[in-house]
Amino acid sequence: MPETRQIFRFSWLIAAATATAILLPSLARAAAPVVESPTPMMESHAPAGMAFARYISGLTAALPWGLETIEIEASLPKLEKHGRLRAIRRLLPAGKPEFQVIEMNGDRTVRQQVIARYLSAEVRAADLPSSSVAITPANYKFRYQGRIENGPLKAFMFHITPRHKREGLIQGELWIDADTGVAVRQSGYLVKSPSVFVKRIDVTRETFLRDGMAEMRVTHLTVETRLVGRGELTIHERPCAAAEGCSSAAALSPVSEAGER
Repeated sequence: MPETRQIFRFSWLIAAATATAILLPSLARAAAPVVESPTPMMESHAPAGMAFARYISGLTAALPWGLETIEIEASLPKLEKHGRLRAIRRLLPAGKPEFQVIEMNGDRTVRQQVIARYLSAEVRAADLPSSSVAITPANYKFRYQGRIENGPLKAFMFHITPRHKREGLIQGELWIDADTGVAVRQSGYLVKSPSVFVKRIDVTRETFLRDGMAEMRVTHLTVETRLVGRGELTIHERPCAAAEGCSSAAALSPVSEAGER
C-alpha cells in the first residue's frame, strides 16, 4: 500500500533525525570540553559567567540515572496515526542503552516503524562521538541573552550558534540553572537535515530539577517532511522506581524486539 510505504520511508527519517537530536549533553558523556575565555558581555554578568563555568565543568560528570523509565508518544497528524510506548531503559557501562518494553499500544505502523526505530536509533547513536555534537565552546558560539525567572526556575539564557554546519548541531537557545549550572532547557532546529526528504527538525529538551538534581526530562521532536507532513515525538524520561518493576529488570529486552511483543 502506498501509504504504508511512505510511513516506512518516513520512519527511517525519524530514526536519522533522532540519532542526532538525542545527543544533547544531558544524555551524552562528553569528552573533556575546550573552554574559551568569557566574552566581554559574560564578564559584565558575573553570575551568568559562574553558572556557565559550572555547566562546562559538569559536562564530564557521570549520568545521574543508570535505570530509567521512558515513555514515548508518537504521531503522524496528517495520517491521523498515533502510538505510545512505556519501557525501562538501562545504560550499560559503555553508555549503550538496553530496553525492557512494559507497554506499547496505538497504531501498529507507528509502533513498529516510528517508535521502535526511535529506540534503534538511540542504540546506534551511543556509538557516535558525543564530543562532536555536545553543546560546548568547541562546537558553539554562546551569546548571553538575560536572566529567566519563572516560579522556582531561575536560569540564564544563552543564544547558541554552531561553529560549523554539521549533523546533530542546533541553532537556538540554552538555559542554564543559576544555582547548579545544569542545562534545564535546550531548544532549536537542526542546522543540517539528515535527508533531502526532511525540511526541518525542531527539538526541545527540558530538564526538571528537585533539590538541584534532575528528576525528569521531557523532549519534543518535530520533523517536517516532504512526504507525509509533520511527525511528532514526545519523550518523558525519569529515574525508574521499584514499583515499576526496576528491581527485577536484570535482563532487558534487545531493542530489536521492541516492535511487537
